Amino acid sequence: MFDSARDDLRTTLDEIRAAGLHKPERVIGTPQSATVNVTAGGRPGEVLNFCANNYLGLADHPEVLAAAHEALDRWGYGMASVRFICGTQEVHKELEARLSAFLGQEDTILYSSCFDANGGVFETLLDGQDAVISDALNHASIIDGIRLSKARRFRYANRDMADLERQLKEATEGGARRKLIVTDGVFSMDGHVAPLAEICDLADRHDAMVMVDDSHAVGFVGPGGRGTPELHGVMDRVDILTGTLGKALGGASGGYVAARAEIVALLRQRSRPYLFSNTLAPVIAAASLKVLDLLESADDLRVRLGENTALFRRRMTEEGFDILPGDHPIAPVMIGDASRAGRLAELLLERGVYVIGFSYPVVPEGQARIRVQLSAAHSTEDVNRAVDAFVAARAELDA
Repeated sequence: MFDSARDDLRTTLDEIRAAGLHKPERVIGTPQSATVNVTAGGRPGEVLNFCANNYLGLADHPEVLAAAHEALDRWGYGMASVRFICGTQEVHKELEARLSAFLGQEDTILYSSCFDANGGVFETLLDGQDAVISDALNHASIIDGIRLSKARRFRYANRDMADLERQLKEATEGGARRKLIVTDGVFSMDGHVAPLAEICDLADRHDAMVMVDDSHAVGFVGPGGRGTPELHGVMDRVDILTGTLGKALGGASGGYVAARAEIVALLRQRSRPYLFSNTLAPVIAAASLKVLDLLESADDLRVRLGENTALFRRRMTEEGFDILPGDHPIAPVMIGDASRAGRLAELLLERGVYVIGFSYPVVPEGQARIRVQLSAAHSTEDVNRAVDAFVAARAELDA
């Protein structure tokens, strides 16, 4: 049976390569950091890493590593169970309480990833009587989570408040019992921030709840690093926050839903990814507690990240590159053609800068880009070297 399928699959893979859409996986031989060893052409080499979600540089922070080593000795390697059977340790409850306090929510529930967190919300809270109104550029995990629910689905144009209001009115006129607006806090391919104050105003006007996936903001956006709700002054107006421990908060894995107490209580009883997936490894929970200690004790990492971001964006603009506007450390360098973006990424790697070209289906056709991601771990010299490499690589590409 597979022989016939094999030919079809190979044809599809050949078409992906021919269109310049193939996504190679480069192998890193070192810990995640501002500088990594990447295998290229069979030979390992040290390169500057400008494509990780390691926004605060905590993936190899000495204090985080020390907390992880200590937790491994105290709590063990894994739980070999789900939470409601025998998979809940004190460290999991402590992290949930700390996240709730940090994010200004009533309760928090941990998941093995934010993908699972988003996959477990909609089916649990909404049914055929309800409506979910989703931003058109929301993360794939939100889209997949919505598909699991029987709720009516509405979609509004990215950050378009007039369209959002039209969809809310349509949902109300259709007799929706509950209405849930869901948006990314920061849209990962563009670095644009959702207008949460306006979204919350519309939610109040149309009796809707608000859910925000803040994976690309928590830890460094907002005065205290509490994310886009803090940035916009609406921490008390967002009903559901999802996020990850796998980006700024240490970069390992794990996700969470922080929300109203009743919402979290129901998720503990009925959310399938929570009920049927192993508990978050205790070493990650303990290391995440240390991350929160670091975030609450100083803002030097957030300041350094902001300075690096401003420097990169300013220099790249001066050099004539097309960067989507904003001040987020996601700095998309727009290329357009997928093959050209992939080739530019290869030339940059040859010059010691590790970035990735993003193309369809990750981004819309014709909008291929290199998504540069700044980190607090980068030095000023690192940022300037990256810009100089972009200039040199572009010159070779255009020669």
